[in-house]
Amino acid sequence: MPEPLPNLRHLDVFLELARQSSISAAARAVHLSQPAVSQILAGLEAAFGARLLDRTSGGIATTEAGEHVRARAARAWEQIRDGLAEAGYARRADRHLPGPAHAATTVQLQALAAVVEHGGFGAASQATGLARPSLHRAARQLERRLGIELFETTTFGVRATREAERLARRVRLAFAELAQARAEVDALAGVDTGRTVIGAMPLARSCVVPAAALEFSASYPRHQVAILEGAYDVLLEALRHGRADLLVGALRQPLPHSDVVQQHLFDDPLSIIVRAEHPLNGTAPVAGELARYPWIVPRQGSPLRRQFEQLFQRARLAPPGVSIECNSLVAARELLLDSDYITLLSGRQVRREVEAGMLVALPHPDGRVTRPIGLTLRRDWRPTAAQQVLVQVLRRHATAA
Repeated sequence: MPEPLPNLRHLDVFLELARQSSISAAARAVHLSQPAVSQILAGLEAAFGARLLDRTSGGIATTEAGEHVRARAARAWEQIRDGLAEAGYARRADRHLPGPAHAATTVQLQALAAVVEHGGFGAASQATGLARPSLHRAARQLERRLGIELFETTTFGVRATREAERLARRVRLAFAELAQARAEVDALAGVDTGRTVIGAMPLARSCVVPAAALEFSASYPRHQVAILEGAYDVLLEALRHGRADLLVGALRQPLPHSDVVQQHLFDDPLSIIVRAEHPLNGTAPVAGELARYPWIVPRQGSPLRRQFEQLFQRARLAPPGVSIECNSLVAARELLLDSDYITLLSGRQVRREVEAGMLVALPHPDGRVTRPIGLTLRRDWRPTAAQQVLVQVLRRHATAA
C-alpha cells in the first residue's frame, strides 16, 4: 500500500511557514491560531518522519528535509492551481469562490483521480479498496464545491467530463511530487525508498531496461522499480498523467505533446528477421524478393511500421499483400519459428534466439537503416537523487547495447 498523502491544506500552511520569519506571522497570514499552526507542523513532521523547521535566534528556517518538502509542495500546488484553471475554475469576487487552498480536500481530489483513472465509481472502488459510497460522496462534494460539472450521465453510465480529466491529470502529477518529497526525506536518513515506473517499449524491455534495473536495484534495494509495458500511446499517457516516470524506446518525430521532451540514447540498426530454415537464410535479399513472402508488420503509426513501408516505397514496389499486424515480440517470435513469415526488427530484440540458431538476422536491403532510441520525460520532471542514478545506469546500458 502506498504511504498516505499529507493534507494539502496543511502543506499550504507549511509553505507559509517557510516564507515567514516566525510561526506567529505565518499564523496571521493563514488566519489560524498559533497553536493550530504549531499542531499542523507537528503533524507534518510526524508524517514525513523528520524535523522540517528549526527555531533560530532570527526566527524559523527550513531544515534540509524541510527544504525538500517545501520545493515539492510548491510544485504540487502549482499543478493543482493549473488543473483548477484548466478545468474552468476561476475565483471571481462576484462568485465568492474559495482560493485553491480551500477549494478541495485531499480526499476529494484522490477520489476524482481514482474515478477518472479507472473509468467509473465501481471500478475505482475495486482498484483502491475504498467504499463506492465514500468515493461517490467525495467526488460529488468536489463537483459542488468547484461549481464545475465533473461527471455526466450517458447511456453507458456515469463518466468523467473533459474538465474532470484535465483536473485529474494535474492532481496525479501533484501527488507524484509529494511521493518524491517523501522519498527525498527518507534518503536524508539513509533509507532510499521511493518508486520509479519505467515505461518500456519492445526493444527497451528486451535489452536495456532489465539489465539497468538489476544493476540499480543491487545498490538501491529499497527503491522499487516497476516496468510498465504497453503501446507507445498508452505509455505516453501514463507518463503525462504521472503513472510513469520515464519512457525508454523508439523516439517520435514530431513529438505529440509539448509537455514531454526526448533525449537520444543510440541509433538502433534494423534487420530482416527470419527463421533458420527460411529459404532466404544465407542471402542478402532485395526488396523484390522480400515482397514475395508474407510479413509480420508492426502496429500502424509506429516508427517501425514507417520503416517497413519505406522499404518498399524506395524500391517502388507495393507492400506484400499477406501480412499479420503484431506488436508483441513473443507472438512474432512464435509466428516466425513456425512459418516463412518475415519481419523487420532490431537484431538486439531477438539476440538470444539468433545465438541459439533459431532465428537469423539478414541485412537490410538499403544498407544501414536505423531508428533513434532514447528517453521520453515530462518536461517539468524533477527526479530524486536515486532516480538520477537510475537514469545514468539506463544511459550506460543503452550505450553498451
